[in-house]
Amino acid sequence: MLELKLKDWQFRACDESRWYPAIVPGNVHTDLLRNELIPDPFFGTNEHDLQWIDKKDWEYETVLSLPPAWQEQERVELSFDGLDTYADVYVNGTQVLSADNMFRAWSVPVKDVLQAGDNKIRIRFRSPVNEDLPKLEALGYSLPAANDQSELGGLGDRRVSVFARKAPYHYGWDWGPRFVTSGIWREARLEAWSGPRITDLFIRQNEISSEKARLTAVVEVDVTADWQGTLEIRTEELNWKKELTLNSGIQTVEVELEISEPRLWWCNGLGSPERYAFEASLKQDAKEIAARSVTTGLRSIKLIREKDEAGVSFRFELNGVSVFAKGANHIPNDSFIPDVTEARYRREIESAVRSNMNMLRIWGGGFYEENIFYELCDEHGILVWQDFMFACSMYPGDEDFLQSIKGEAEYNVVRLRNHPCIALWCGNNEIDSAWAHYVEDGGWGWKKDYTLEQREKIWADYEAIFHDLLLEVVERLGGGIDYWPSSPIREVTGDQRQHATTVTGEGDIHYWGVWHAVEPFSNYNERVGRFMSEYGFQSFPELSSVLKYADRDQLELESKVMLAHQKNGQGNRLIKQYMDQYLPEPKDFISFLYMSQVLQAEAIQTAIEAHRKRKPYCMGTLYWQMNDCWPVASWAGIDYYGRWKSLQYTVRRGFAEVILSVDSDVNGEIKVHAVSDRQSPVQGELKLALYDFNGELLASRAQSIAMPADSARVIFTLPVSDLLGGADPKSVILLATLEENGAEIAKAHAYFAPGRDISWPKASVTIREEAGSEGTRYIVETTAVARQVRLHTETEGVFSDNYFDLIPGLPVTVEFYRSEESDGPIYRPGTAGEVTVTSMCDYIV
Repeated sequence: MLELKLKDWQFRACDESRWYPAIVPGNVHTDLLRNELIPDPFFGTNEHDLQWIDKKDWEYETVLSLPPAWQEQERVELSFDGLDTYADVYVNGTQVLSADNMFRAWSVPVKDVLQAGDNKIRIRFRSPVNEDLPKLEALGYSLPAANDQSELGGLGDRRVSVFARKAPYHYGWDWGPRFVTSGIWREARLEAWSGPRITDLFIRQNEISSEKARLTAVVEVDVTADWQGTLEIRTEELNWKKELTLNSGIQTVEVELEISEPRLWWCNGLGSPERYAFEASLKQDAKEIAARSVTTGLRSIKLIREKDEAGVSFRFELNGVSVFAKGANHIPNDSFIPDVTEARYRREIESAVRSNMNMLRIWGGGFYEENIFYELCDEHGILVWQDFMFACSMYPGDEDFLQSIKGEAEYNVVRLRNHPCIALWCGNNEIDSAWAHYVEDGGWGWKKDYTLEQREKIWADYEAIFHDLLLEVVERLGGGIDYWPSSPIREVTGDQRQHATTVTGEGDIHYWGVWHAVEPFSNYNERVGRFMSEYGFQSFPELSSVLKYADRDQLELESKVMLAHQKNGQGNRLIKQYMDQYLPEPKDFISFLYMSQVLQAEAIQTAIEAHRKRKPYCMGTLYWQMNDCWPVASWAGIDYYGRWKSLQYTVRRGFAEVILSVDSDVNGEIKVHAVSDRQSPVQGELKLALYDFNGELLASRAQSIAMPADSARVIFTLPVSDLLGGADPKSVILLATLEENGAEIAKAHAYFAPGRDISWPKASVTIREEAGSEGTRYIVETTAVARQVRLHTETEGVFSDNYFDLIPGLPVTVEFYRSEESDGPIYRPGTAGEVTVTSMCDYIV
């Protein structure tokens, strides 16, 4: 087989004559930036000035020089792994393809239009906005698209995002900018071959256990002429053969495989993510004619929904073991997808592993991720909840649109089905609960804008996509992976019990009372469902990240730039409103940045502990959100530049295999909860130590505890007054530790007054390098109780712990891991350079 990647592209606006060099994969915005034709889209308010780009048509062009050998091949195809979005492709002046879906690959035979020597390939990208405005006019009414920032795009209330099979977040979201891109966003190549070709290899997993794996190798073959030979399937240790007689055309061959005592794939925390490499080859007279290989993990993954006394369970079962899902919602890592390098993907997935996560949800307003993302999840044992790319909107249901969705779904389900990380296919994000068809006054208020006839049509189109088409594709091609129509949803029956408009004992839940409804953090303890698939709280990134998009004269909460980089409307004011309620007043805006991260971490810590303490009633907690697509104030725990906020360190502690959580109501009881995800019992000693803020030990208690495997329970209770013994509740800290065989396996701190009511002492926190560590390990100490101790270095990387509370006389040792741009592990022990240390007392009035 011959293959030639297409390169040396140039581009231009179709109404201009000058050509400029282009990078493929890429897009118009990044090519304009590289040629210094536009300013940095992420800086200041430049986003607002660049909305003209999506109103133009753009052309890309390259010239291929082909030797005569290409014409000797039986088949020659031009292949694009991704065209964004409305694209007409010409070869030597002849149109060979018209693409209309960003989310799938396109291949077209071109042998008849190629010639020896130079061949010109030209692609005209039609403006997504101009392409879809007529569709809106023809429909006669607009469809809900809550996050389409059409006003910013100069379109008024004309929201056209729902008509394009294109990444919804490109049209704006409440954490991301509006950059409606066009371009060749994945690899483009020319391919030529003769004879049979293996076009797909799927290892279908029929029955998996520790004793036996019963598999089927499903091999798709494209045969140019009748063919006879042998199909061989191999792993490193085993091989299977089957004699074949194939007719011309595309056909599927199945070979039954069995592996005794297989090495199973496990998610992070439960075991090793073992994988097998399978190769299929076609041979004739012992000569290999064609081959294809895949790497997969052998595992059984199921969504278990069983009736119980509380409703219906919602939990994942991996190889027969219940998994408490710990993780986050993933959004695209950049507004300009081709700019995301493998190193950036590695940084995210390694951060997930370091944070003790076992699941990421790929949210439905982005795109079906690059192959490397899933490969890294396979490698590190991160389960993936995979949404189809529909979010917070109602969509048309005409036949052309449905056929485009079908092709998109088939392509991506087939592309991803060998990945053992795929745990669930989900139809969409929040559409069912937003529309709430069977609840007259439910949902987001969308229905009131439509006549009864229009409502029924819109809902019928919804059901055609999410209850029929996508379900059929997943059941036919998905290899047994479960399908869930919408997140959140309670049931899939066609009555009013379907919609997840409140927290119930069924389905998955998005709880946004804290934040959007300005409910108190304590409501996280009350609003717990069977699987918490979304909840979140915002913060700003650190100062060095803010200065990437703002000049110092814009460092003010309501400045023009701060508001432009806060897509959630009243988001900045909400952060301040909550901060006034929970924390002391920051002394300036730079301090506000730090305090916003402290606030965010406190909110999500409350939520994570509330969810884990309710195991097995609740069996999953995925906070919003893991990452950012540009530098911004948002719900992310890791900012656009890969820098961990306070939240990420809090998540790392909150998702540990064994945790302690302390309820300390000053007027009632103290309760110490223990949660264990271990698959074996925990036996140890719980130690409680009460200190004043100067580090004097006021009281202590200890008791033996025993916990069953994989459990959550209260392991200690006592009236708070008995513990305090007359001490001022505003001047003490409780340290709870759990030891096993003399080693600490979990700890927690607790206070007995709200943070805003405590007079925090002026702690002097010091840091010194551990002797012989060569700048990789540090010992941190304090003269008084220090809240949210922050270690900072200009060297990119992460600490083993950060943003932690510190008690005098109890030093903490931390290790630094440098962030290395490499093909291997991103985080490696390394020299931190100069490290500064501060705590909350340094940032408050």
